[in-house]
Amino acid sequence: MPELSFFLVAGAAVLLGAVVQSSVGLGLGLVAAPVVAMLDPALMPGTMLIATFVLPAFTLAAEWRNVDWRGLGWAVLGRTPGSAAAVWVVATAPPQALAAGVGAMVLVAVALTLRAVRVRIHRGSLLLAGLVSGFTGTATSIGGPPIALLYQHESAGRIRGTLAAFFLAGVLMSLCLLAAGGQLHAAEVGAGLGLIPFVAAGFAVGRPLCRVVDAGRMRAALLAVVTVSGVALLVQSALG
Repeated sequence: MPELSFFLVAGAAVLLGAVVQSSVGLGLGLVAAPVVAMLDPALMPGTMLIATFVLPAFTLAAEWRNVDWRGLGWAVLGRTPGSAAAVWVVATAPPQALAAGVGAMVLVAVALTLRAVRVRIHRGSLLLAGLVSGFTGTATSIGGPPIALLYQHESAGRIRGTLAAFFLAGVLMSLCLLAAGGQLHAAEVGAGLGLIPFVAAGFAVGRPLCRVVDAGRMRAALLAVVTVSGVALLVQSALG
């Protein structure tokens, strides 16, 4: 089990990420995964996958009427082979390399968000986004950006609900595949369970913000946080 200092630092990042994701649809992995990976790369991705499993369940309970169920089905179908491929990467790549992968994923997500790339939602784009999300989500615990980019121009409720349903199905799939492949260890499980109270607190704080926080300011703050985290993680991986 990690030390108290781990839970204080990682817990703060998880709480912040949960606040952001509760209001805009994603952000927990983007904010907290780089911090957890910097503190202890060996705890990735299992710790974050376990911690993030709870939040989409909360969100889905509130937003289930807004879910794009048809699109969700195609995205989950695409996620399956991506998740399976990532299990091999987790088994063969050193933790430092996975940490670098987290940092790279964060910066790619930021770059795509800044470009405001618009992709039409159809069967092919959903399958591809699900495939990429399955790989990155299982290997680094950051699987939201591909799906979020597809739905970024939809209504806020549809984004939050669809992402929550996708995350819930995807995280469960990733955890099962990692466990079956022997890549989910007791230390990751313990750390992930220890972070769940911070997730719950973040949801409690973030949910009311859906109606009162300026979306532009929250987006700018999120991009700043994840950019700094991603760069710091890549530097640490290079030096380590």
